[in-house]
Amino acid sequence: MSNAVLSTFPLGFPWQTQDPFLFCVYHLDHYPKGNGEMGPDASLEGRNLGNDFVLKDGWRMYHGQTVPGFPAHPHRGFETITIVNKGFCDHSDSLGAAGRFGEGDVQWMTAGRGVQHAEMFPLLQSERENTLELFQIWLNLPQKNKFVEPHFKMLWHEDIPIIRTENAQIKVIAGTYEATKAPDPAPDSWAADAANEIAIWNIHIDANTTFRLPIASDNVHRTLYFYEGDTIAIDGQEIQPNFGVQLNAFKEAVVQTGNQMAHLLILQGKPLNEPVAQYGPFVMNTQAEIQQAMQAYQLTQFGGWPWPHPDHVHAQEKGRFAKYPDGTLVEK
Repeated sequence: MSNAVLSTFPLGFPWQTQDPFLFCVYHLDHYPKGNGEMGPDASLEGRNLGNDFVLKDGWRMYHGQTVPGFPAHPHRGFETITIVNKGFCDHSDSLGAAGRFGEGDVQWMTAGRGVQHAEMFPLLQSERENTLELFQIWLNLPQKNKFVEPHFKMLWHEDIPIIRTENAQIKVIAGTYEATKAPDPAPDSWAADAANEIAIWNIHIDANTTFRLPIASDNVHRTLYFYEGDTIAIDGQEIQPNFGVQLNAFKEAVVQTGNQMAHLLILQGKPLNEPVAQYGPFVMNTQAEIQQAMQAYQLTQFGGWPWPHPDHVHAQEKGRFAKYPDGTLVEK
């Protein structure tokens, strides 16, 4: 085992993470043509609707009944970072905010003291298939920021730097890659302080070549997820696809690719080193705070649900947009 590689592990559902990250999941669904109502133009027979996580015919409905996705559900105490490489996501939340984003866009949402949101995957194309590829990452909030006001921010793909080298492409979603800085994250995020060295990089490395990851501080956690390709080697140690690697960020890691392009996600950051109490969509520091979160949601619904349906989707003809709680509208 090389000095850079600390351990390897198979990628399950969700993917294994390290502090300050709580959760990472990868969705790749080859949805069929849309039916004109943003659902699949295919039979839903045989699916466990409402909890359809089994890959059938190359796609899943998740918690959706007619449109795939995740109808209204609450969060408290952490942040969600949703990276949509292919396809689209429709966001609606209890603050009245909304958006449609995709094809490389990223949404950064701070749940803070509590928010409900829906994440639906509208099948907008009725003449061809609707492939969806996305990552959702949960980044913990430090104790002092657990009860900040909810906030969401769009990182439009036009504003996210992509570094193209001779043999690789690096999309800098969070943090700094060499001299290239990502767009600012949400203001109360652990990532907002550069000293925490948070990095989220999506890296594509050409076949039969080498790539060097830059060095970070020695107290930084760094995890590499190899989610597509045939094989890679890190400092000579062979890694199969659908495996993760915990790396020593203080040592340069040299990635050697095989006969196919390698697709990697890197999550990196200084740990919070705080106690974590989690119950489903609530992440606090103590079990008493989890009980309080559950009670607060039962009493307030975190502001209620201002949309006509829990699985709300926007009009099919809408393009990419974001409507913020103060009424500000951005259309792309």
